[in-house]
Amino acid sequence: MVVALIVVSQSGKEDNASTGGDVATNSTITAVDNLDQEGTVLGDPSAKVKIVEFGDLQCPACKQFSDTSIPKLLAGPVAGGDAKIEFKNYVIIGPESETAAKASLAASEQGRYWQFVELFYANQGTENSGYVTDDFLTDIATAAGVKDLDAWNESRESSKWDQTLADIQQEAADARFTGTPSFLVTGPGGTQNLGSFPPVSQVEAAIRKAAG
Repeated sequence: MVVALIVVSQSGKEDNASTGGDVATNSTITAVDNLDQEGTVLGDPSAKVKIVEFGDLQCPACKQFSDTSIPKLLAGPVAGGDAKIEFKNYVIIGPESETAAKASLAASEQGRYWQFVELFYANQGTENSGYVTDDFLTDIATAAGVKDLDAWNESRESSKWDQTLADIQQEAADARFTGTPSFLVTGPGGTQNLGSFPPVSQVEAAIRKAAG
């Protein structure tokens, strides 16, 4: 079992998450709403550089990166058009991670992928504790703005996402990633492997280099 590289406190979230109760939100959602979104990619489609995050929705370190670094990247290089960003579900923690990943990918079909991902992190519970229930996921999808829940339910239960997740596993293996969140920055200037949990300054430097 590969484990996340950094463990952070989950206090104050488990009760809500376990019961699928009221969904907590965060300020990142406003930034997401104000950016172009296509599938799993956020930001200007014409941006030459792409930041690729390999993350597991159950990963506490991924939540920490979402809380502390993603807002800076969205407000800086992504909003400025220097880079777009993609979140790839690198499922490493357990079966609930796969269930969550498929639910987020189903939300992408309705243009609400990043809203789903960010709200999942805002309401993340203890990994592999059984909190990723149908009720919990439906609450996240509803709060994320998924309009057609019937279509979303049908999609998330489909086997069509199996190959998508398998491809991500292979990409992560090719990059020699062993934990989450891990990052690549790609562009005309080449691809840079930033490893796990890079500081924002390192990501920004990689964007400048990748721009060519």
